[in-house]
This record gives sequence, structure tokens and C-alpha cells, in this order.
Amino acid sequence: MNKQELLLDVRNLSTTFTSEGVVTKAVDDISFQIYRGETVGIVGESGSGKSVTSLSLMRLIPEPPGKITSGNIFYHEKDKPVVDLVTVSEKNMRQYRGNAISMVFQEPMTSLNPVFTCGAQVDEAIRLHQHKQAAEAKAQTLALFAKVQLPDPERVYRAYPHELSGGQKQRVMIAMAMSCNPDMLIADEPTTALDVTVQKTILELMLELKNTINSSIIFITHDLGVIAEIADRVLVMYKGRIVEQGTVLDIFENPQHPYTKGLMACRPPLEKRLRRLPVIADFMYEQDGQLHERTDIQVTQDTVSVTETENRLQSLLQQEPILQVRNIKTWFPAEKSFFGKTQKWVKAVDDVSFDVYPGETLGLVGESGCGKTTLGRTIIRLADPISGEVIFKGKNLMALSQRELKPIRKEIQIIFQDPYSSLNPRMSIGNAIKEPMQVHGLYSHDKERKEKVIELLEKTGMKADHFNRYPHEFSGGQRQRVCIARALALNPQFIICDESVSALDVSVQAQVLNLLINLRQEFGFSYIFISHDLSVVKFMSDRMVVMNKGVIEEMGPADTIYHNPQKDYTRKLINAIPKGQIADIRQRFMQLH
Repeated sequence: MNKQELLLDVRNLSTTFTSEGVVTKAVDDISFQIYRGETVGIVGESGSGKSVTSLSLMRLIPEPPGKITSGNIFYHEKDKPVVDLVTVSEKNMRQYRGNAISMVFQEPMTSLNPVFTCGAQVDEAIRLHQHKQAAEAKAQTLALFAKVQLPDPERVYRAYPHELSGGQKQRVMIAMAMSCNPDMLIADEPTTALDVTVQKTILELMLELKNTINSSIIFITHDLGVIAEIADRVLVMYKGRIVEQGTVLDIFENPQHPYTKGLMACRPPLEKRLRRLPVIADFMYEQDGQLHERTDIQVTQDTVSVTETENRLQSLLQQEPILQVRNIKTWFPAEKSFFGKTQKWVKAVDDVSFDVYPGETLGLVGESGCGKTTLGRTIIRLADPISGEVIFKGKNLMALSQRELKPIRKEIQIIFQDPYSSLNPRMSIGNAIKEPMQVHGLYSHDKERKEKVIELLEKTGMKADHFNRYPHEFSGGQRQRVCIARALALNPQFIICDESVSALDVSVQAQVLNLLINLRQEFGFSYIFISHDLSVVKFMSDRMVVMNKGVIEEMGPADTIYHNPQKDYTRKLINAIPKGQIADIRQRFMQLH
């Protein structure tokens, strides 16, 4: 990495958005430099201004409502005069956008055009910026697809975005971003919703491609563990401002700002088991628009001893199971004959059996497509198996009619992965929580139900005056709390959490996980906790089930599986977790310098 060669010099950049006469400063007077060949990580929670910073650099801020109100973005192109990207015309900006500075967006499905094949979309970028003929562009696209490790590049070239998995779509986006050998690649949360194994592959791939063409990377994420794996320097953003910046080693070894300390403490540690995860509010508070470090709260990381964990598990396993899953097979037709007879099946869940005990949290972990979500949906009869039994409190749910199932639905609830799509946008959140109570005839009248809804909102960290607001008025973390409150509305005994924290900021994730643990202690719930994030599952779970391709690879106490995995697949999952260990960062730093 050549520190002397400046590539991008951002000075006093401010970007605002105006809505109904109210001006919001999304990026507030920030300055930083990017040098050729280095990777700079930008971290912060949702709303900190990370993505708006990246869109400002690309001049992709929609006007109106957005506008770059002040500042300069000086681009130092090799052997050419310095250009201020803020002042160049839109026509000239197109020469730089995609060619000199490329971007990989957070959500590949919405940034790929669904009506064009993946090959055609990468071809277009190559033909536009490099003026290649169709045959040359196709050959270059296929070579890029092979370079980003896409299986069967010819098939992917002909495929439409909906025919690929999330990880494959993200690789198509990286291929497109790299197609013009850009000086700088901006990656905006490119691995947030991906499995740890796919994430690891994509991080390695981006670093390899960066080194091949000596480009720089701006890597935007809310996960400091990922930053530890990839970045040379780190900028920490909070409410539009850079509150701290330094080398990745400095930031991890000696964080100065309370916000940075809070972000680092929020992630569930792998080497020990905590009673409660620290949250940002433990480290700082805001008063009169100023941030202050907390001195009134001593942040103690209260660990649970091995003996305590073992004793808890033993007492759980001495009870009668609340749920027994026996030889469940949920298969879907993959190919049918001319006469409609199924010739080939997708075995999403294939002969799976386990028990869950009252008050236990059973973690269900594995990569996308391993059958976790299908298993969760099968248990509550949202997907029907072709064979097997699910026995809940002595009743086989698979043998019940819909009418017989209705009273049991009260006792088993599910919190879905995406709170936005599981809430009705036309229904206020108060009514969304109240509706199940009305359906099941709980409480004697609406006034009583409303009081119960307000109690649930407050219990889940929301406010009473949120009752009449709509889902779009809340952040992702707040919407997830609404979904938790709705799941609690029927006083269930059993809750399935399906990737319910995977898309949340680490700080919000910590709050939601603490909430779920508190509720388990208060009400004695049993959980099945589904996630691809092994560190979160280990923090939440008493026992863990590792799934792969529809079958159980291994099952046992969560700590035992983490510290002593028996199967290669489990080891691969554990090795792929970004651990953010100081020793690893120091070693990587020594190799770089």
C-alpha cells in the first residue's frame, strides 16, 4: 500500500435532505482522505450517514429531496489534473461513475434489473465504459464471473437475478463493479444479510481483486468484526459526523470515543457467555445536542460460569419436552412430468428429529438453504411436511384440522426475519398488536385490549404514544420490537425467532437479544432461535442444532459445539465468523507494513 499517493480528498462535505420544510443534515461537515491501494472501513449504526456519504461520493443523491450543500471531493486521477467531483457536470460525472469509482450496493436484488439477464447487465457496463464489441464484452464478463467464483459462469450469464441466491447476486454486483478496473470500489454493507461462509468468501474475493488491480476500497458496515478482517483504517460515524478515525489496530486496541467503545462491546463475545450484552446507552448519553461519556454506569460484563450453564441445562432436560419433532420431512416438487407427476424433489427438511424443553432456547444454525426456516414454518404448520410428527404438549399438530389448530396457534408464535413485510403498512402498530387478541377473543373489551397493547409496547422498549403510528414511521429495530410485542400479545408458551436480528445494527441487535432473554426469564418462554450467525446463537441458546442440506449435522450444548465441534461443516461455520481478535489484527497489520 503506497501511503504517499492520494486518491480521494474529501473536505468539509455536508449533505442535507428536506422533507415538508424540515431540513435534516445526513452528512455534517466531514473530512477524510483515501490513499491508493488502501481499504478504509466506515462503521456506524443505521442513520449515522454511512450510506449517504457513499452516495455523495458517487453524486447519486436524489435532488430533491437531497442536496450536497457544501464541501469538496477532490479526485486525484493518475497523470491528470485534480477534479472536484462536487462541481463537475452530470454528463462528465458519468465518465467517473462506474469507470473510476464503482459501487456495490447493500441489496443486490433491488440494484440488479429484474428484466435483463445478469450477463447483459455486466456487458452493458463494459461496452459503455471500455467501448468493446459484443463478443469481447461477453468474453470479459464470463472471465469476471469465473474470477468471482460463480459456479457455471455460462449459466449465470443467461440467468435472471431471481434465479440466483443472495450470495451469487452479490458476486454478480462485484463483477460488474470490477469490470472497468476502477481506482476505487465503494462497498455499502455488501455482506450484511449473507451467511458467515459466503461473507468470508466475498471479503477474501474483494481483497484479492483489490490487490490485482491496486484499487482502493471504502467498506461500509455496522459490524466491527468484519472491519477487523478487511480494513487498514477506520472512520466511525454517528449522526452524520466522524467521531473517531485511526488505523484498525488503534481503534481496536485503544478506542477513544464512548460510541466506538459501545459499538465494540455490543457484539456477543465468542469466548465467554454474558448474562446481558452491553448497549450504546451504557457508554454515552446525549444532552443539548452534545455527546457525553457516561460515568454514572459501571459497564460490567457479568459472565455466566461453566458450572452454572451446565446446571441450568441439566435441570431443563429433566422435564417433559414441550415440543417433540419426530422424523419430519418437508419436500417440495422440483420437476414434474408431462402428466403432473413429481419426478424430482427438493428435500428442504429430510428426516429431522429433536426435542425442546420448557424454558429452553434451542439454537438452529446453518447456511442459507440448509432448511432452518422451512423447519420453523413446518413446526407451526405454515408449511406441510410429507411425513413426520410435531407433538406440542402431547398433541400431534400434523393430525389436527385448521379448526382444532386455532386454539393452539395462541400458544406458538413466530417472529419473522423481515419486520417490514410482516406488518400491514395500512394498519397502525397498536391495531396490529391488538388484532390477534380480537381474533382469539382475549380480554372482555377493546379498552382492556388497548391497555394490554400499551403495556406490551412499553415492555419491549417502545412508548405508549406509538400506538397510532404506522410501520414506515419506525426504524428496523423498532419494527422488530413491534413484531415481538405482537408475538407476546397472545401469552404464548413457545416462540420461534426466524433470523429476527440478522438485518439489525449490532447495537439494536444487542437490545433485542437482551429483551428476548429478559422475557424468557419473566414468562418462562421456550424459544427456537434460528440464525446463520453462530455468535448470536451461542449467546442465546442452551443447546444448538447445526443443519446442512436439510439434515442435522450435529446437536448438543451450545458451548460444547462451539469449543469442540465434531463435524467439518460446523468447523467451517465457526472458522468463518469474523472474530475481531486483537492478535489477528496485529498479525495482519505486521504483514501489511
